[in-house]
Amino acid sequence: MLGLLRSLARAAVRRDDASRFQLLTDFGAKVFPKYRFHWPQMDWWNDAEFNAYLAKIGELPSFNTERKWTLAQLLRLVAHVPGDTAECGVNLGASSYLICRANAASRQEKWHHGFDSFEGLSQPGAQDGSFWKGGDLAVSLETAAANLAGFSRCRLYKGWIPERFPEVAGRSFSFVHVDVDIYEPTKASVEFFYPRLAVGGLLVCDDYGFTTCPGATRSIDEFLKDKPEKMIALADGGGVFIKGVRV
Repeated sequence: MLGLLRSLARAAVRRDDASRFQLLTDFGAKVFPKYRFHWPQMDWWNDAEFNAYLAKIGELPSFNTERKWTLAQLLRLVAHVPGDTAECGVNLGASSYLICRANAASRQEKWHHGFDSFEGLSQPGAQDGSFWKGGDLAVSLETAAANLAGFSRCRLYKGWIPERFPEVAGRSFSFVHVDVDIYEPTKASVEFFYPRLAVGGLLVCDDYGFTTCPGATRSIDEFLKDKPEKMIALADGGGVFIKGVRV
């Protein structure tokens, strides 16, 4: 406690970032010893365009900014890959916004397809643990559509996954983002989109590796067990594989 008080005094006197960060880590070590802090000198934190996106979509104060930055960077890998894009689990449209923005900057005419019940999660199963319950994360179709209104090549499909997947069965995809948190819809999503993913295309599962989403992680690992691709777990949560790249 004495050390914490000394850090507080230094931070109050010096008012510099190093002292504030030391205070934060000292305090964190007392109240949540297992938590691992990040170094605060991340250059991307100062990216004006990205921060404007976070503010517009309501994600600036959230815990998701690292994953959103990673998503934006991964999209650069498929700018040259032919095929549409898709998201399973649209919610507010924050990730679809990044995908649509990348599509608009591409020289290829890619359509984005977003699938969501817009009624929240379906009922979790036994393999999903106890964190989620049916109806969690509900956002209206109108809210998501308003956030994505600036993109002309974007279509949202309201319905429980995988009810409306057949409407895009004849298309190929360069990028698929799966963010449905629980086992069954994650399983249905990867089963449908894997054979339609172009070589060099990416499938990202936002929930992969989270202890709150054991069913999502399990469904991906089970599906890829006999496939050449394997999921690459990302440090800030989520995972990605590249179609046609053996791991």
